[in-house]
Amino acid sequence: MRPSAPLPPNPPSPLPAPPRRGWKALALAGFVGLALAAGCGARHEAPLSIGTNTWVGYEPLYLARDLGLHEGLALRLVELGSTTQAMDALRVGSLDVAGLTLDETLTLLHEGVPISVVWVMNISAGADAVLAQADVPDLASLRGRRIGVEQTALGAYMLDAALRHAGLKAEDVTIVPLPVDEHVSAWSTGAVDALVTFDPPRQMLLDTGARTMFDSRQIPGQIVDVLVARRAALQCCAARIAQLIASQQQALAHLQAQPQDALQRMAPRLGLSPEGVAAALAGMELPDGAANQRLLAGANPPLAQTAGQLMQAMWQQGLLPRQPDLGQLIDDRFAHTSAEQTP
Repeated sequence: MRPSAPLPPNPPSPLPAPPRRGWKALALAGFVGLALAAGCGARHEAPLSIGTNTWVGYEPLYLARDLGLHEGLALRLVELGSTTQAMDALRVGSLDVAGLTLDETLTLLHEGVPISVVWVMNISAGADAVLAQADVPDLASLRGRRIGVEQTALGAYMLDAALRHAGLKAEDVTIVPLPVDEHVSAWSTGAVDALVTFDPPRQMLLDTGARTMFDSRQIPGQIVDVLVARRAALQCCAARIAQLIASQQQALAHLQAQPQDALQRMAPRLGLSPEGVAAALAGMELPDGAANQRLLAGANPPLAQTAGQLMQAMWQQGLLPRQPDLGQLIDDRFAHTSAEQTP
């Protein structure tokens, strides 16, 4: 899921400051400590732990839980404040599965964290955007303006893509490093003229009159959120991962069949109205089993191609010190199984 320049000249290195998709604050220290204290056998006698931060594209996992589809299954969703926490938990082995953007996945692979992509959760098609205040008429008018952006590979990629589209460079604007949980407040106080942001704050700001200058529809297929699993979990608990994915697919089917009920269930966790959730979902693709098979299966699947292009761009721009081995990037066993079960 994006290449771009690091965030020069103002911010420090864009990795690994608070990455994308951070919204609800939750202390992770106790959870990590307990998991580290447990042995490997104890970890996998316990429910499979799945960590995500609050992002609309991950919401079908929680919708499945709300619908009772996790009842009787050894699954536990862990709600985190940011993907920084999810990445840290994967590093130390206190999560079995997590939702990440593809650039974050590449960062962990570069560090040697033993994970593989098992599912594509969503492909951004407008949910990631550059928003501007009312007095900014177009992208070119961002010259000399203050742009708030998270210090991540994704934030850098979106900013670089937007600036290139406008014929600008990073040095033509003032970059304001800004965690996502400060986006709405920075906007309302006038601390920034524009923001590189995503849902839910994107939708909240649009509701207050923000204007979209650039979004992920202009870079189709390049911003992808995936479900990754530690390879130890793939060895011991593949059946539970299959159950997790199956319940997520059932939740997507419910969303299609009974959208009003699904939106009502999803809205409180996201802090949006049901209409806001619908608008946010309209900015992304949610692949079903057949789509995941197309994206993940085969000798050179599309997701591997996207990851290779992203890795090259991240390396060229200094976002990766070296290019990781992508030989175990994808585990496609669930895509093969789920494609046969797609409603």
